[in-house]
Amino acid sequence: MVVSSRFPEEFITLMRASLPDEAELQRFLAISQQPLRKSVRVNTLKISVADFLTRTAQYGWRLTPVPWCAEGFWIERDDESLPLGSVAEHLSGLFYIQEASSMLPVTALFAAAPDAQQVMDMAAAPGSKTTQLAALMHNRGAILANEYSASRVKVLHANISRCGVSNVALTHFDGRVFGAALPEQFDAILLDAPCSGEGVVRKDADALRNWTLASTEAIAATQRDLIDSAFHALRPGGVLIYSTCTLNTIENQQVIAWLLTRYPDAIEILSLQDLFAGAEAALTPEGYLHVFPHCFDSEGFFVARLRKTASVPALPAPGYKLGKLPFAPASRKLSAEVMQAAAKVGLQWDESLTLWQRDKELWLFPASAEQWLNKVRFSRIGLKLAETFPKGYRWQHEAVMALARPDASLAFALNEAEAESWYRGQDIHPETLPDRDEVIVTWQQQPLGLAKKVGNRIKNSYPRELVRDGRLFR
Repeated sequence: MVVSSRFPEEFITLMRASLPDEAELQRFLAISQQPLRKSVRVNTLKISVADFLTRTAQYGWRLTPVPWCAEGFWIERDDESLPLGSVAEHLSGLFYIQEASSMLPVTALFAAAPDAQQVMDMAAAPGSKTTQLAALMHNRGAILANEYSASRVKVLHANISRCGVSNVALTHFDGRVFGAALPEQFDAILLDAPCSGEGVVRKDADALRNWTLASTEAIAATQRDLIDSAFHALRPGGVLIYSTCTLNTIENQQVIAWLLTRYPDAIEILSLQDLFAGAEAALTPEGYLHVFPHCFDSEGFFVARLRKTASVPALPAPGYKLGKLPFAPASRKLSAEVMQAAAKVGLQWDESLTLWQRDKELWLFPASAEQWLNKVRFSRIGLKLAETFPKGYRWQHEAVMALARPDASLAFALNEAEAESWYRGQDIHPETLPDRDEVIVTWQQQPLGLAKKVGNRIKNSYPRELVRDGRLFR
């Protein structure tokens, strides 16, 4: 067959080492030149899988279950003129557009550590795995979601907010700091490592344009640093997932082999052979999953699962200075007052979140994250709940998306046209105004935001940076 110029010769040579059977190599090369099928994951923080299937049945989507993720589906649509990200259920956070293979690492983590309470996602943007973690944790415990790229932190926060996640603390660091800064702090760690991206060539035809063997070796050196840091940050007994969306053994099996050599008496490999029916198609002799695109008609991916069985010598303490934490815990009296005021507009939370103050701001921190305070600097923690004013509180959009429990007395249902206007940042002029001055506006029983009645209109409070244009909904 004719091989596309998207595959450098050195890359094919490297792949031939993993796929010595020529027919299988050709199957890999052939499918890598075919478009990638789309997939979605239902966000069970907002809706059950059964209710999601019922709600979307009207669209005629053909949804095929992803075997390794109970909430995941490959999706086919007859009419794709409307981007999937512009349908109502995506805008309200009911599902996440996520490649099927990338659902594997979180599934592997929770199969071995279902009760993990302190979890780190070391390379978190854009948020697919962080939101998957939060859903499986039911917004309990705490997730430290780190992203090294400053430009991607904003996208990470936007996706966390849209999905109603409340148990995340965001950091913006080189992941190499965590082993020293937070030694043995985590029950489970996901390191979806930065990589050469060979597995995404079906989605990005230029993924291998600048590929070289030398750059692959350089990336593997960074990966070794990151996995060493992650291993130090993991508690004895904790589970570490190492994954990449690349295919070569240099960045995958060899990185794990390096860690095993470094700490031979402190690591147990947890085989992934029983993770899902059919896993044997991608299983390596070591018990890892090396997913070539032709295995499951997906992106390429690699997943390894390890357990830390003993402590290892600590790393030198970090040399940076944190400065004083600009937050203070709220008094019991203020916490009760704020909770009572929030309940009047339909916002509720429990003891898994605690109230903190910074000047006129009120924040809800995951209680399980408080042990990390004064050890690293956070970009943001939990939810910004409100800003205080002499006459009350200005409740924040992200808190509404995570905490709103609309009921008949508090919710104000919009029709489809009004909901579209809301996402476009426009005020609403309903035929009948709400009885209350402040209401949670909803569409399809899902909160869109908190709004105030002003004269004969409902004033739009949708954050400007989230406002959409173009075609929406259907």
